[in-house]
Amino acid sequence: MSRTPLPYSAGDISALARSLRTQLANRTEPPGHVEWLNMLAKAVGCRNFQHFRVQTQTQPETQTQPAEQITAQDLAGMSVDAPPPVDPVRLLKVARCFDAAGALLRWPPKRSERDLCLWVLWSRIDAGRAMSEGDVNDVLRGANRFDDHVLLRRELCDFGLLDRTRDGRVYRRVERRPPPEALAMIRRLKAAPVAGRAPS
Repeated sequence: MSRTPLPYSAGDISALARSLRTQLANRTEPPGHVEWLNMLAKAVGCRNFQHFRVQTQTQPETQTQPAEQITAQDLAGMSVDAPPPVDPVRLLKVARCFDAAGALLRWPPKRSERDLCLWVLWSRIDAGRAMSEGDVNDVLRGANRFDDHVLLRRELCDFGLLDRTRDGRVYRRVERRPPPEALAMIRRLKAAPVAGRAPS
């Protein structure tokens, strides 16, 4: 069976190691093949291997990683389905969760819609900047109108878009390529500046 290689890279090897250590901490047996794939995918911010596979396949070909990097598809031994196209109806629906200034008005009920909102928030955090919890809170307070920056900070961390040290003192944006739908949403809202936001 022919296989399409899926490039695998981590923006921060330390964050990757922490994620794998946490996932392995409560295990009594070594992970199986599929479990390793899911763990590696989660370590770079994906929900599971299938999510990683779709995200990797939707990246532009010119942005793929060098061939010598680990390919999760080689480990999986599976064929790759075509990625889903950008859904303009969903983009419009999620865009309505933001006001005219680009601030988030409400937290969507569907996971897929919340993920798009998280990517927009991610784009408003300075790349490469070491931030305190207060710095992150300031950005997120200015980026939403329902006054729950704590929820948004936690969701960004859980989704793998924001990393923090074990003591919670230092936060950094995790550098990843947004999938096409998220990139379309970011571009749609980028022209609308948000008060108190950090530049992307």
